[in-house]
Amino acid sequence: MKTVLLVLALSLAAPLYAADTPTITAPTVSERMATAREAIARKGWSRAQYDLKLVLRDEPGNADAHNLLAYTFRKQDKPDLAQAFEHYKTALKLNPQHKGAHEYIGEAYLMDRQPELAEQHLASLEKICGNRQCEEYQDLAKALAAYRKANP
Repeated sequence: MKTVLLVLALSLAAPLYAADTPTITAPTVSERMATAREAIARKGWSRAQYDLKLVLRDEPGNADAHNLLAYTFRKQDKPDLAQAFEHYKTALKLNPQHKGAHEYIGEAYLMDRQPELAEQHLASLEKICGNRQCEEYQDLAKALAAYRKANP
């Protein structure tokens, strides 16, 4: 009988303890994206990659996360263009109208000395934007012009 009372008392006490225990929740995808963007602004490529990989674990179809992850691979001290191209292409497969991915993959192609492929993405941006005035078009056009000037 004492054993039954002890088990009953412990089972009733457990929920009281649990109520006082703080609940730790994992950051949301939006919070991880914000943290990654902050890390990118500080050029904290490793931290951004960490958060973006977690975003992609939870949302593998997130084109923005693929685009930003590719950007971090391209911008780190020793660029990993293979990883960058893989994630840019995934972003564009998920969202063929993704202006940022078109701009950034174009810049990656310039780093890889493939200006003709950068031009294709510049043409895509002109169609997507409906003109040559959007920021992504203008940025890639400037990068392409600088590349041509340096590599006549």
